[in-house]
Amino acid sequence: MAWDEWEQIKADVAANGSAGMQLNQAPSEGGTSGDLKSNRKTWVRVGEGVTGLKDGVGTALTKLADGQAGLGDTAGSVSAAVQKELYDSWKKYVSDVRGRCGTLGGLLQKVGHDLSKTDEEALADLKKLQVKYEDTKPVGGESKEK
Repeated sequence: MAWDEWEQIKADVAANGSAGMQLNQAPSEGGTSGDLKSNRKTWVRVGEGVTGLKDGVGTALTKLADGQAGLGDTAGSVSAAVQKELYDSWKKYVSDVRGRCGTLGGLLQKVGHDLSKTDEEALADLKKLQVKYEDTKPVGGESKEK
């Protein structure tokens, strides 16, 4: 806060007996912060919901593995080798999605439990999550030179 602004606030208080307060530039109307609301239960519920997605994704991962079972040696078959490569690609992708659900859900729950992080801290955590789970290259990978 600039010194002149501080001096103006002190002068207003001396003249009027009170000074309006604004939080994050929200208008001061009767001492309230307008529509600024946060509900801990909602944050926790959303976090639990996102974390719960891990179960469904885990089930899909298990079904994917079951569908791949019995493929055997892929050396003699081009289509089997391609199927194995595609499976490996999707297994990694789905595993990353499952991990992302757990990490993001945990972050949302933590925010809901304590609501003590600043916007900048929460944004930094989300950016770390984004870097950690940067989307993979398109499914099927890059074309290979033969």
